[in-house]
This record gives sequence, structure tokens and C-alpha cells, in this order.
Amino acid sequence: MFKGLFRRRQTPSEPSAPRRFEGGLPKPEETLAVVGDIHGQITCLDKLIDKLEMQTPDARWVFVGDFIDRGDYSSQVLARLRALELERPDTICILGNHEEMMLAFLRDPEQAGNRWMRHGGLQTMASFGHFKLGVQNAPEALRVARDQLLEVMPEGLEDWLASCPRWFKSGNVVVVHAGADPDRPMEEQKDQALTWGHPAFGKQAREDGLWVVHGHTVVTLPQEKNGVISVDTGAYATGKLTAVIIADGNTEFVQATA
Repeated sequence: MFKGLFRRRQTPSEPSAPRRFEGGLPKPEETLAVVGDIHGQITCLDKLIDKLEMQTPDARWVFVGDFIDRGDYSSQVLARLRALELERPDTICILGNHEEMMLAFLRDPEQAGNRWMRHGGLQTMASFGHFKLGVQNAPEALRVARDQLLEVMPEGLEDWLASCPRWFKSGNVVVVHAGADPDRPMEEQKDQALTWGHPAFGKQAREDGLWVVHGHTVVTLPQEKNGVISVDTGAYATGKLTAVIIADGNTEFVQATA
């Protein structure tokens, strides 16, 4: 008589536990010194370079991107990095999302200009000279500013920025700017995930044993957790620029302050 009137209450499914990293220790093929987001902080950069030259002169130096914007000395930082590549040809400069915004402005100022200005482009433009721009600009003003910037930029700078790789791998260590899709091989990553981040990055560990070193997301203290090493300590706001030295399973953080 009562058949069908009472139904068994469904137990909600338990969320799956985060996947843990089961790879070995980080072991690049050579000693790496990976430097976090600089954001126009030339004083921090110079001090950190001095420390690295003393502490690990034979390491390969890798910069995680976001060399520009927000800080006041973006043009000087770019010049320093380009000179450093000539001094140390094995140096790697990863493309950050702020460099990507600058390149987009150079290609299409009307579409990309105001977005870049809102996210630090004004400071970068000011480091190259005086430009009459605000956070919201008319299309003509953006076109004129782009043309003026191209006139004062050092020769080859745009091509140099465009040539920066989005990731670098040595041994079982990968360096990116923002993150990576933990379920995709590095060769199949989308540009968006590498340069702007991926929602699963840092929450689910990779299963291929690769360690990922990244910037982009500011951390109070540099971190090494679940196959991820985070080195962006917000130099533009905190005056603290961090690098991680990785060699044969060991990691050591080095920091310079403005």
C-alpha cells in the first residue's frame, strides 16, 4: 500500500580529494636561479643580480615574466635584461601577461590600449618619456601614443619581447609565468594557461612528475608545495624581489629589497 511513497535519501557524493604530487625532488639538468615578477623595480633587480652573481654565478638564470608595469622603471628593467642576455647567453626571459598586453598595444592600440593603461601601462609609458594618456583614452590618442612609443623604444625591443618563450624546461623543472593545466602535457598547453593562469593550477598536482616554478600570483612568502614553487613576492608593492635557486633536489630562496 505504501510502496513508492518513501524514497531512500540520496547521500551527496563526497568531493574528490585534491591530487597530491608524487614526483621526486626537483632536479634540473643544470643549476637554475628563477627570478620572480620584477614590475619595473630596477633597484631590486640590480641588488638581486648582485646576490646571484656572488651566490650562484654558474647557474642558468630564468626570469618568470612581468618585467614591466606598475613600477616606475620598466624601460630600465628591459634594458638591464637585454644586456644581461648578452653577458649570459643562456639567460631565459619568459613572456608575462604584462609583456603580452604591451605587445597587443603595439599591434592594435585602439583595441588593447586602455586595458593596458588600467593595468600598469601608464607607468611603463612614463618610463619611456612623457605621454598624454590616462586610464581611459580616445582611439586617436592611443594611436598617437603607440607611434610615439615606437619612435623612442630601443631598436629590436619589440621583436625581443615577442621572442620570449612562454615556458622553459630543464630536467623535471618547468618555468612558466602564471601556471599550467595540470592535466595537459607541457607541449599541449594553451597560451592562456601559461601566461594568465589556469583554475586547476596549484589545486591539482601534475601526474608527470614535473615541478612548475611560476610568478604572477603574489605570495607573502615564497612557497614550495605540491609540485609548485611560487616566487612572486609582489616587488612593485612590497619592494621584495625573490629568486629560487634549484640544484640537485635542493631549493633555496634569495631575496633583495628596495
